[in-house]
Amino acid sequence: MQIIVRDVPPRTTWQLEQAGIHPLLARLFASRGVRQADELDDQAARLLPPSALRGATQAAHLLADALEAGQAMCIVADYDCDGATACAVGLRGLRMLGARSDQVSYVVPDRALHGYGLTPPIVDLVAAKGARVLITVDNGMASHEAVLRARALGMQVLITDHHLPVVHDDGSVSLPEADVIVNPNQPDCPFASKALVGVGVMFYVLLALRAELRQRGHFDAASQPRLDALLDLVALGTIADVGRLDDNNRRLVALGLKRIRSGRMQPGIAALFAAAGRDPRRASSMDFGFALGPRVNAAGRLAEMGLGIECLSTDDPGRAEALARQLDAINRERRELESGMREQAELRLEALMPEGDPPYALALFDAEFHEGVVGIVASRLKDRLHRPTFVFARGQDGLLKGSGRSIPGFHLRDALDLVSKRHPGLLHKFGGHAMAAGCTLSESDFPVFDAALQRVAREGLDAATLSRQLMSDGPLEPQWFTPETVEKLDEAVWGPGFEAPVFCDEVDVLGQRLVGERHLKLSLRLQGQVRDGIWFGHTEPLPGRVRLAYRVSVDEFQGRRRVQMVVEGCEPCAASSGAQR
Repeated sequence: MQIIVRDVPPRTTWQLEQAGIHPLLARLFASRGVRQADELDDQAARLLPPSALRGATQAAHLLADALEAGQAMCIVADYDCDGATACAVGLRGLRMLGARSDQVSYVVPDRALHGYGLTPPIVDLVAAKGARVLITVDNGMASHEAVLRARALGMQVLITDHHLPVVHDDGSVSLPEADVIVNPNQPDCPFASKALVGVGVMFYVLLALRAELRQRGHFDAASQPRLDALLDLVALGTIADVGRLDDNNRRLVALGLKRIRSGRMQPGIAALFAAAGRDPRRASSMDFGFALGPRVNAAGRLAEMGLGIECLSTDDPGRAEALARQLDAINRERRELESGMREQAELRLEALMPEGDPPYALALFDAEFHEGVVGIVASRLKDRLHRPTFVFARGQDGLLKGSGRSIPGFHLRDALDLVSKRHPGLLHKFGGHAMAAGCTLSESDFPVFDAALQRVAREGLDAATLSRQLMSDGPLEPQWFTPETVEKLDEAVWGPGFEAPVFCDEVDVLGQRLVGERHLKLSLRLQGQVRDGIWFGHTEPLPGRVRLAYRVSVDEFQGRRRVQMVVEGCEPCAASSGAQR
């Protein structure tokens, strides 16, 4: 591992400090591209306008007509947290804007039975509900056949999605023949935030619908429904889907966190905080990514996402609490299943890497792997080995369902596209993003896929990309080692593209021992002070002096609050001068 210290523009840092930003935060923000204090303004008025999102105005017309005509609408969701929050936002928002409770329903595919997204069998389920308007959330861009099926049955189709469209060999883009498509990543969409996730797209459609209904005289600006009540759900889905925190996404998350910290949240969000043992008054983006998000995702992995959607959409606190407890139990089961699969995967890795050096990319399959957990296991292996990784499980239809995770510099969906072009018919279907993708193939074709992926990886990865690098913010001055400073850091919005602070310093290791068999507890001397540290998931002992990259957190024990260094990585001290560049 190589620890790289971010550049900090001194003049920008000074300007931010002069604008009243805390000196440490000014330095962190400046190194992440913030140039002026107003970029940190999280007022709702600073959000990008829905009129800039291609298709949003047309979607508003379609939905307003459906509301006025009393037509039944059905939302087709995805089975991850982004899809669940987008569905809950759609259900709640449409009812806030005048839909009867029985006018809006939803369908969510079963991961094992239906696979991903809008398919003809899902369309038939929607038709059985009597819906005249089909609305997708977080899916639909590749559902050409299903859209034709829905329109043949007399339904109007509104696709809200953020995934990339299908691109053909000649460079042309193929879009489903839906009535309206709302997606910031469709061709010719001027919306500046291409990182908007599925729940964000649905929220923007509701903003456009409210403006349309206001124009039609259903309410005025003073009496219109307050859609900001949905921002806690938008924030959860954005972080859980690892949406890049550009200015707009950061504002959406900040607005959602502000509501939660003040106690204004949906019953399901409050129940999930309680089930996770987290305090919503101190809510952070870390809570979304590591506590609430996994509990919602667990339903789609091991049960059915209807549990998550019901938890997020109910107004009954008691029912929300019961569903959150159920989600928590499923998540515990998920963790146990994941642990067993990781052990199996590690055994397979030993056979793949007899000399310890990983290949350019990994593709693993075992008949005992569970389809609902392959993505998590792929992510863990990718993190450990710093290689693009696919993990496959056998689905109910006998086909292999694979989930992949990538490293910076290797676009995973584009890699699958190249594999598909070189081996027509190998992939039954595929899709995804730069850092995460999925595909389906026949079990007999797994060796062909493995070899094809390896070839693409060898062609696309160089030594620099294969070298694990950890970006840091340099040393943390002694005066900032306080619980109050840590709380101030936790109040800010961090995430992909605006990463949480990681500091680095040379330390003396005074003591080290294993706790819980998997974690290294440390006593460290840093800048003349003895500090507590812990390295989760690390068991190998450290040398007497080492350069550590670490986060800071507050450890509370027996009424005492102390700052703890949470180690993220290390490198020998001798490499420090070469790493800071």
